[in-house]
Amino acid sequence: MLNNKTILITGGTGSFGKKFVSMTLEKFKLKKLIIYSRDEMKQWEMANIYKDDPRVRFFIGDVRDKNRLYRALDSVDYVVHAAATKIVPTAEYNPFECINTNVNGAMNVIDASIDQNVEKVVALSTDKACNPANLYGASKLASDKLMIAGNSYSGSSHTRFSIVRYGNVLGSRGSVIPFFLEQAKNNNLTLTDTRMTRFMIDLEDAVKLVWNAFEDMCGGETYIKKIPSMKLMDIAKAIAPKANIEIIGIRPGEKLHEEMISTEDSYSTYEYRDYYKVLPVINSWNNQDLMIKNGKKVEEGFTYSSQTNESWMTIKELQDWVRINYPIIGNL
Repeated sequence: MLNNKTILITGGTGSFGKKFVSMTLEKFKLKKLIIYSRDEMKQWEMANIYKDDPRVRFFIGDVRDKNRLYRALDSVDYVVHAAATKIVPTAEYNPFECINTNVNGAMNVIDASIDQNVEKVVALSTDKACNPANLYGASKLASDKLMIAGNSYSGSSHTRFSIVRYGNVLGSRGSVIPFFLEQAKNNNLTLTDTRMTRFMIDLEDAVKLVWNAFEDMCGGETYIKKIPSMKLMDIAKAIAPKANIEIIGIRPGEKLHEEMISTEDSYSTYEYRDYYKVLPVINSWNNQDLMIKNGKKVEEGFTYSSQTNESWMTIKELQDWVRINYPIIGNL
């Protein structure tokens, strides 16, 4: 599917980007993989890892800069749009910057991809984009809507856009697990609310969902992988079972529980073995049957929430994951 293709990933030096690059280079015989990001130090460090792989290229640039994106996308087949301002409090206190990256940046990716005749674009979304309660979620919802509309906006270029939506990515920068691991050194954890639940997905499954989207997409679909939930209190117990826990209250813009498919989405949502697919409500560019394939329509009113999820990650499962991915901390 990706063999002999040229792929560009925005935000390619982030947690997801690093995993996507390593897994994709190992699995596929790519023509070229371009890492597009604005942090020269992270690019320099990553370039040292792939200095002997002629397929890997690095491009300093910001998704806010449409002209730079246009140049970077020359002869690119597929785009993974992973660049974002994603920390909830950062977005709340820096709203203009959040909009510039998450909304205007998405518009630039769409325009530049169409102008350069890119075949397919898969954009990373978040559970916070479903019924958003904070600016980060609202900006990603706007980005998702723009990406879906990009399929009709593309006109005769036939560039296609789809979305993958994740929950909390285990171990990603700025997420709760590395935060708790750092606090555990002082035997004191800060917890926002004991009732809070979150979806949990590891980076490997996140990357595989993008591969699946590239293979399956007709344009406009939102892919949501079936993943377990976990209580924030249980995450704390898994990381540091003997630590003192201080309840500090919900931060600005936070939800108690996350949702990836809302009641409103249920009318156009289909279920598959490992994932759900939300079809675009407005679709003038494809036969809907081609999008549905072997999917089963969910019941009206269906929601996919971290609170009512059928699958739950146990404390032991998370501890096993931490031992593998953070072996330096020793036994939990």
